[in-house]
Amino acid sequence: MAQLFARLGTTVTVVEALDRLAPFEEPEVSAVIEEVFTGEGITVHTAAALTAVRARDRERVATVRTRAGREVDLHAERLLIATGRRPVTTGLNLDRVGVKTGQHGEIVVDEHLRTSNERIWAAGDVTGHPQFVYVAAAHGTLAADNALDGAERTLDYTALPRVTFTSPAIAAVGLTDAQVVETGIACDCRTLPLEHVTRALVNRDARGLVKIVAEAGTGRLLGIHVIADGAGDMITAATYALAAGLTVDQLARTWAPYLTMAEALKLAAQAYTLDVAKLSCCAG
Repeated sequence: MAQLFARLGTTVTVVEALDRLAPFEEPEVSAVIEEVFTGEGITVHTAAALTAVRARDRERVATVRTRAGREVDLHAERLLIATGRRPVTTGLNLDRVGVKTGQHGEIVVDEHLRTSNERIWAAGDVTGHPQFVYVAAAHGTLAADNALDGAERTLDYTALPRVTFTSPAIAAVGLTDAQVVETGIACDCRTLPLEHVTRALVNRDARGLVKIVAEAGTGRLLGIHVIADGAGDMITAATYALAAGLTVDQLARTWAPYLTMAEALKLAAQAYTLDVAKLSCCAG
Protein backbone atom coordinates (compact mmCIF):
# COMPACT_ATOMS: atom_id res chain seq x y z
CA MET A 1 0.00 0.00 0.00
CA ALA A 2 2.90 2.35 0.77
CA GLN A 3 4.36 1.83 -2.70
CA LEU A 4 0.96 2.14 -4.36
CA PHE A 5 0.22 5.55 -2.87
CA ALA A 6 3.80 6.77 -3.31
CA ARG A 7 3.65 5.93 -7.01
CA LEU A 8 0.39 7.85 -7.29
CA GLY A 9 2.22 10.93 -6.03
CA THR A 10 1.37 10.81 -2.34
CA THR A 11 3.97 11.56 0.30
CA VAL A 12 4.14 8.39 2.40
CA THR A 13 5.65 7.64 5.81
CA VAL A 14 5.78 4.10 7.18
CA VAL A 15 5.93 3.52 10.94
CA GLU A 16 6.99 -0.03 11.88
CA ALA A 17 6.85 -1.12 15.53
CA LEU A 18 9.48 -3.84 15.12
CA ASP A 19 13.12 -3.23 14.37
CA ARG A 20 12.95 -3.57 10.56
CA LEU A 21 10.59 -3.79 7.62
CA ALA A 22 9.47 -7.35 6.84
CA PRO A 23 10.60 -8.23 10.39
CA PHE A 24 9.86 -11.94 10.10
CA GLU A 25 11.93 -12.37 6.95
CA GLU A 26 15.70 -12.63 6.70
CA PRO A 27 17.60 -9.45 7.69
CA GLU A 28 19.15 -9.27 4.21
CA VAL A 29 15.65 -9.18 2.71
CA SER A 30 14.58 -6.43 5.11
CA ALA A 31 17.62 -4.36 4.16
CA VAL A 32 16.77 -4.59 0.46
CA ILE A 33 13.11 -3.63 0.82
CA GLU A 34 13.95 -0.70 3.10
CA GLU A 35 16.46 0.55 0.55
CA VAL A 36 13.80 0.19 -2.17
CA PHE A 37 11.26 2.14 -0.13
CA THR A 38 13.76 4.90 0.60
CA GLY A 39 14.68 5.06 -3.08
CA GLU A 40 11.01 5.63 -3.92
CA GLY A 41 10.84 8.56 -1.52
CA ILE A 42 9.03 6.68 1.25
CA THR A 43 10.12 7.70 4.74
CA VAL A 44 10.57 4.69 7.03
CA HIS A 45 10.63 4.69 10.83
CA THR A 46 11.45 1.28 12.33
CA ALA A 47 11.47 0.30 16.02
CA ALA A 48 8.98 3.14 16.42
CA ALA A 49 5.82 3.38 18.52
CA LEU A 50 2.67 5.28 17.62
CA THR A 51 1.74 6.95 20.93
CA ALA A 52 -1.11 9.29 19.95
CA VAL A 53 -3.28 10.45 17.07
CA ARG A 54 -5.31 13.64 16.98
CA ALA A 55 -7.38 15.46 14.39
CA ARG A 56 -6.48 19.00 13.39
CA ASP A 57 -8.64 20.67 10.75
CA ARG A 58 -8.39 18.37 7.71
CA GLU A 59 -5.28 16.52 8.78
CA ARG A 60 -4.24 13.84 11.26
CA VAL A 61 -1.28 14.36 13.54
CA ALA A 62 0.40 11.14 14.68
CA THR A 63 2.90 11.27 17.51
CA VAL A 64 5.64 8.70 17.07
CA ARG A 65 8.36 7.67 19.49
CA THR A 66 11.39 6.94 17.33
CA ARG A 67 14.14 4.37 17.79
CA ALA A 68 16.22 7.05 19.53
CA GLY A 69 13.43 7.68 22.05
CA ARG A 70 12.54 11.08 20.61
CA GLU A 71 8.88 11.96 19.97
CA VAL A 72 8.02 13.51 16.60
CA ASP A 73 4.72 14.61 15.09
CA LEU A 74 3.84 13.30 11.62
CA HIS A 75 1.22 15.27 9.67
CA ALA A 76 -0.97 13.53 7.08
CA GLU A 77 -4.33 13.66 5.37
CA ARG A 78 -4.97 9.98 5.99
CA LEU A 79 -3.71 7.40 8.47
CA LEU A 80 -3.72 3.68 7.58
CA ILE A 81 -3.31 1.40 10.58
CA ALA A 82 -2.46 -2.23 9.76
CA THR A 83 -2.50 -4.46 12.82
CA GLY A 84 -3.31 -7.82 11.27
CA ARG A 85 -6.42 -9.94 11.57
CA ARG A 86 -7.91 -12.13 14.25
CA PRO A 87 -10.74 -14.69 14.13
CA VAL A 88 -14.22 -13.30 14.71
CA THR A 89 -15.88 -16.01 16.79
CA THR A 90 -17.71 -13.99 19.42
CA GLY A 91 -21.46 -14.33 19.09
CA LEU A 92 -21.32 -17.87 17.72
CA ASN A 93 -22.11 -19.34 21.17
CA LEU A 94 -19.36 -21.90 20.70
CA ASP A 95 -19.15 -22.55 24.42
CA ARG A 96 -22.75 -23.82 24.38
CA VAL A 97 -21.76 -26.65 22.04
CA GLY A 98 -18.45 -27.37 23.74
CA VAL A 99 -16.15 -25.82 21.13
CA LYS A 100 -13.07 -24.33 22.76
CA THR A 101 -11.41 -21.14 21.58
CA GLY A 102 -7.87 -19.90 22.17
CA GLN A 103 -6.37 -16.72 23.51
CA HIS A 104 -7.04 -14.75 20.34
CA GLY A 105 -10.51 -16.16 19.69
CA GLU A 106 -9.29 -18.86 17.31
CA ILE A 107 -11.15 -22.17 17.26
CA VAL A 108 -8.93 -24.85 18.76
CA VAL A 109 -8.60 -27.85 16.45
CA ASP A 110 -6.50 -31.02 16.36
CA GLU A 111 -4.34 -32.14 13.44
CA HIS A 112 -7.47 -33.40 11.67
CA LEU A 113 -9.22 -30.00 12.13
CA ARG A 114 -11.70 -31.52 14.59
CA THR A 115 -12.76 -29.19 17.40
CA SER A 116 -13.30 -30.13 21.04
CA ASN A 117 -16.81 -31.16 19.98
CA GLU A 118 -16.21 -34.37 18.04
CA ARG A 119 -19.09 -33.58 15.67
CA ILE A 120 -17.72 -30.17 14.63
CA TRP A 121 -14.75 -29.34 12.41
CA ALA A 122 -13.29 -25.92 11.57
CA ALA A 123 -11.20 -24.74 8.61
CA GLY A 124 -9.31 -21.70 7.42
CA ASP A 125 -8.23 -18.48 9.12
CA VAL A 126 -10.64 -19.02 12.02
CA THR A 127 -8.42 -21.86 13.29
CA GLY A 128 -5.46 -19.55 13.83
CA HIS A 129 -3.41 -21.47 11.25
CA PRO A 130 -1.40 -19.61 8.56
CA GLN A 131 -3.70 -17.05 6.94
CA PHE A 132 -3.28 -17.86 3.27
CA VAL A 133 -5.96 -18.56 0.66
CA TYR A 134 -4.28 -21.82 -0.32
CA VAL A 135 -4.19 -22.99 3.32
CA ALA A 136 -7.89 -22.26 3.73
CA ALA A 137 -8.63 -24.14 0.50
CA ALA A 138 -6.61 -27.15 1.68
CA HIS A 139 -8.36 -26.97 5.05
CA GLY A 140 -11.76 -27.04 3.37
CA THR A 141 -11.16 -30.28 1.51
CA LEU A 142 -9.36 -31.83 4.48
CA ALA A 143 -12.16 -30.99 6.92
CA ALA A 144 -14.77 -32.32 4.50
CA ASP A 145 -12.86 -35.56 3.93
CA ASN A 146 -12.31 -36.09 7.62
CA ALA A 147 -15.80 -35.10 8.76
CA LEU A 148 -17.78 -36.91 6.08
CA ASP A 149 -15.53 -39.78 5.06
CA GLY A 150 -13.42 -40.47 8.15
CA ALA A 151 -10.25 -39.99 6.11
CA GLU A 152 -8.17 -38.79 9.10
CA ARG A 153 -5.96 -36.73 6.78
CA THR A 154 -3.47 -34.16 8.08
CA LEU A 155 -1.47 -31.33 6.54
CA ASP A 156 2.30 -30.81 6.53
CA TYR A 157 3.28 -27.14 6.75
CA THR A 158 7.05 -27.77 6.49
CA ALA A 159 7.28 -26.52 2.90
CA LEU A 160 4.54 -23.88 3.10
CA PRO A 161 5.51 -20.88 0.91
CA ARG A 162 4.59 -17.26 1.54
CA VAL A 163 4.68 -14.16 -0.64
CA THR A 164 4.50 -10.45 0.16
CA PHE A 165 3.58 -8.55 -3.00
CA THR A 166 5.85 -5.57 -2.66
CA SER A 167 7.86 -4.47 -5.68
CA PRO A 168 10.18 -6.34 -5.85
CA ALA A 169 8.22 -9.13 -4.18
CA ILE A 170 9.34 -11.02 -1.08
CA ALA A 171 8.88 -14.80 -0.95
CA ALA A 172 10.11 -17.57 1.30
CA VAL A 173 9.66 -21.22 2.14
CA GLY A 174 11.02 -23.18 5.07
CA LEU A 175 13.10 -21.90 7.98
CA THR A 176 15.09 -18.73 8.42
CA ASP A 177 18.74 -18.71 9.43
CA ALA A 178 17.78 -17.76 13.02
CA GLN A 179 15.08 -20.44 13.27
CA VAL A 180 17.56 -23.14 12.25
CA VAL A 181 20.04 -21.96 14.88
CA GLU A 182 17.28 -22.01 17.52
CA THR A 183 16.55 -25.67 16.77
CA GLY A 184 20.20 -26.53 17.42
CA ILE A 185 20.93 -27.53 13.83
CA ALA A 186 24.27 -26.41 12.42
CA CYS A 187 23.46 -23.95 9.65
CA ASP A 188 25.27 -23.24 6.38
CA CYS A 189 23.92 -20.30 4.35
CA ARG A 190 24.69 -18.55 1.08
CA THR A 191 23.34 -15.27 -0.30
CA LEU A 192 23.29 -14.51 -4.02
CA PRO A 193 22.77 -10.87 -5.08
CA LEU A 194 20.67 -10.56 -8.24
CA GLU A 195 23.52 -8.79 -9.99
CA HIS A 196 24.76 -12.32 -10.77
CA VAL A 197 21.46 -13.35 -12.39
CA THR A 198 21.39 -12.65 -16.12
CA ARG A 199 17.60 -12.33 -16.31
CA ALA A 200 17.68 -9.61 -13.65
CA LEU A 201 20.30 -7.72 -15.68
CA VAL A 202 18.23 -8.08 -18.84
CA ASN A 203 15.22 -6.75 -16.91
CA ARG A 204 17.41 -3.87 -15.71
CA ASP A 205 16.31 -4.55 -12.17
CA ALA A 206 18.94 -6.27 -10.06
CA ARG A 207 17.40 -5.19 -6.77
CA GLY A 208 17.19 -8.25 -4.57
CA LEU A 209 18.79 -11.53 -3.65
CA VAL A 210 18.33 -15.23 -3.02
CA LYS A 211 19.35 -16.76 0.29
CA ILE A 212 19.64 -20.50 0.86
CA VAL A 213 19.58 -21.94 4.38
CA ALA A 214 20.93 -25.49 4.57
CA GLU A 215 22.06 -27.99 7.17
CA ALA A 216 25.83 -27.98 7.57
CA GLY A 217 27.42 -31.27 6.62
CA THR A 218 24.48 -32.83 4.80
CA GLY A 219 23.58 -29.82 2.66
CA ARG A 220 19.87 -30.56 3.18
CA LEU A 221 17.75 -27.59 2.15
CA LEU A 222 15.97 -26.04 5.13
CA GLY A 223 14.84 -22.69 3.75
CA ILE A 224 14.96 -20.50 0.65
CA HIS A 225 14.32 -16.77 0.75
CA VAL A 226 13.93 -14.44 -2.22
CA ILE A 227 13.38 -10.77 -2.87
CA ALA A 228 13.09 -10.17 -6.58
CA ASP A 229 10.73 -9.32 -9.38
CA GLY A 230 8.75 -12.55 -9.79
CA ALA A 231 9.74 -13.94 -6.40
CA GLY A 232 6.30 -15.49 -5.99
CA ASP A 233 6.84 -17.66 -9.07
CA MET A 234 10.41 -18.51 -8.08
CA ILE A 235 9.36 -19.73 -4.65
CA THR A 236 7.14 -22.41 -6.18
CA ALA A 237 10.21 -24.19 -7.54
CA ALA A 238 11.92 -23.73 -4.17
CA THR A 239 8.88 -25.27 -2.46
CA TYR A 240 9.16 -28.38 -4.62
CA ALA A 241 12.87 -28.64 -3.79
CA LEU A 242 12.22 -28.51 -0.04
CA ALA A 243 9.25 -30.85 -0.25
CA ALA A 244 11.39 -33.39 -2.15
CA GLY A 245 14.14 -33.18 0.47
CA LEU A 246 16.80 -32.03 -1.99
CA THR A 247 20.30 -31.05 -0.93
CA VAL A 248 22.23 -27.99 -2.06
CA ASP A 249 24.34 -30.18 -4.33
CA GLN A 250 21.25 -31.70 -5.98
CA LEU A 251 19.74 -28.25 -6.54
CA ALA A 252 23.04 -27.04 -8.01
CA ARG A 253 22.98 -29.93 -10.50
CA THR A 254 19.29 -29.61 -11.44
CA TRP A 255 18.44 -28.25 -14.88
CA ALA A 256 17.49 -24.57 -14.97
CA PRO A 257 16.40 -22.78 -18.16
CA TYR A 258 18.68 -19.94 -19.13
CA LEU A 259 17.41 -16.38 -18.94
CA THR A 260 14.82 -17.07 -16.26
CA MET A 261 14.64 -15.64 -12.76
CA ALA A 262 14.28 -19.19 -11.38
CA GLU A 263 17.83 -19.85 -12.57
CA ALA A 264 18.85 -17.81 -9.50
CA LEU A 265 17.99 -20.81 -7.31
CA LYS A 266 20.54 -22.96 -9.10
CA LEU A 267 23.13 -20.19 -9.01
CA ALA A 268 22.61 -19.69 -5.27
CA ALA A 269 23.18 -23.42 -4.76
CA GLN A 270 26.31 -23.30 -6.91
CA ALA A 271 27.62 -20.50 -4.70
CA TYR A 272 28.37 -23.14 -2.05
CA THR A 273 31.24 -24.49 -4.14
CA LEU A 274 31.89 -21.92 -6.89
CA ASP A 275 32.56 -18.23 -7.32
CA VAL A 276 29.43 -17.42 -9.35
CA ALA A 277 30.94 -14.09 -10.41
CA LYS A 278 33.35 -16.07 -12.59
CA LEU A 279 30.73 -18.24 -14.30
CA SER A 280 29.79 -17.73 -17.94
CA CYS A 281 26.39 -16.49 -19.10
CA CYS A 282 24.44 -19.35 -17.56
CA ALA A 283 24.57 -21.66 -14.56
CA GLY A 284 26.27 -24.56 -16.32
